[in-house]
Amino acid sequence: MVKASHDFQVFAKPTGSICNLGCRYCYYLKKEHIYPNDESFCMPDIILEEYIVQHIEASAEPVIRFSWHGGEPTVLGLDYFRKIVAIQRKYQPSGQRIVNGMQTNGTLLDEGWCRFLADEGFFVGLSLDGPQETHDRHRLTKGGQPTFDQTIRGYGLLRQHQVSTDILCVVNAHNVRFPTGVYRFFKQIGAKYVSFLPMVEPQQGANGGISPLTVPADAWGDFLCIIFDEWVSQDIGQIKIQIFEEASRTAFGQEHSLCIFRPICGDIPVVEHNGDFYSCDHFVDAEHCLGNIIETPFVELLESPAQRSFGKAKLDSLPRYCRECEVKAMCNGECPKNRFIRTPDGEEALNYLCSGYKRFFSHCKPFVNEVAAEWRRQSH
Repeated sequence: MVKASHDFQVFAKPTGSICNLGCRYCYYLKKEHIYPNDESFCMPDIILEEYIVQHIEASAEPVIRFSWHGGEPTVLGLDYFRKIVAIQRKYQPSGQRIVNGMQTNGTLLDEGWCRFLADEGFFVGLSLDGPQETHDRHRLTKGGQPTFDQTIRGYGLLRQHQVSTDILCVVNAHNVRFPTGVYRFFKQIGAKYVSFLPMVEPQQGANGGISPLTVPADAWGDFLCIIFDEWVSQDIGQIKIQIFEEASRTAFGQEHSLCIFRPICGDIPVVEHNGDFYSCDHFVDAEHCLGNIIETPFVELLESPAQRSFGKAKLDSLPRYCRECEVKAMCNGECPKNRFIRTPDGEEALNYLCSGYKRFFSHCKPFVNEVAAEWRRQSH
């Protein structure tokens, strides 16, 4: 039995890009056209079982982690996820534990769902873009109706059943203007862990242009700095912010846990509903479809030269401007999908968000270094 040579995470898409919502900025809804002849986007039982078996067999770590994404995974219904857990139990090796995570918009959650998620120890990522006005600006039904009330209802049920829940907030051209309001809203509803995801959408054929929904780079940096300052003064130990934790890891000599800040990526592929394996969630296209797990074992695709090359290209394409940057270790050029502008001296492949990240990482670096130095003093 061949094991993966490194830790990995898979974004499994048992319902492909199918979702009950029509969020204006969603990049994955557009992936439906890749499979024009599919009558159903539900991962068939034979592929589901094969994926789970191959994922388990490839995992060398004590904890085997599954991540169920979409589209919206809950459209498959609760019985489908009961089936997932039953298959996992059937093949769970002794000495290893299986943990599940799910990313959801929360609108379809009910008592039954939340009891199940709690009983089975699921970790849930909930998409919520801040207070009602900011959330409902872009997170709409396919008929253009707001979704805030349904999402908050789902969040309340998750909390009631004590399901570990992380908030995923997409920061766009609108809510980036209200960092304090967005952050205090999350504190108000008792969020314990928040990830801020910058919305970046290149405009097709616009010579490096962006869509109106895209967060301005400098505003992204200001957004993070303002929230960081309030977090430092009031909320350390009360609420965790993913990017703040990532910024701290370098000072403690730790590798980044978030792929966008690692020097080399490629450890988070996608397995689509039909078993197709893609290099990354942001590169689900013909060029980055490396095979199908029914024809080629998952571990071979994960370890393939093509996948390794995809991951290493992130480092190889890093501009000199980035290599010489004083906060390079915190950023490493961020995600390759956002590298579509030029450096001040005209070199290609600079990250669109560079100025924002540079401002934030420079802003938080003194505090991070101070905390790390104090930790080292107390450790000796």
